[in-house]
Amino acid sequence: MNKLKITLAVAFCVSTTVAHAQAPDKGNAAAGRQKAVAICSGCHGMPGTKTAFPEVYSVPKIGNQNEAYIVAALRAYRSGERYNSTMKALASSLTEKEVLDIAAYYAKPDAKTDAQSGASGK
Repeated sequence: MNKLKITLAVAFCVSTTVAHAQAPDKGNAAAGRQKAVAICSGCHGMPGTKTAFPEVYSVPKIGNQNEAYIVAALRAYRSGERYNSTMKALASSLTEKEVLDIAAYYAKPDAKTDAQSGASGK
């Protein structure tokens, strides 16, 4: 009976530790707003913005986007799995915490993507 209790206790501790280790980190939307306005909104917040390098395409809006998608996209740009020279440079300059914070901000339903929203503090 004692072996069963010990086995169950160890199994519980291991499963709790594994579950905690796999819990996704969450960003801070308020901190993400500061960073997002500084680096993201110049392109992603201007209606009709198009890039000219390396090819011409419309820059997507990212406000109210899925948080996990933004995290995955920034990580993919950083690793080179997804490529755009501008995004690679920007994503590579971000810490993992900043990636999570930016994603938390843009995932909010009321996230502003325009440059003026951050500058005026609204």
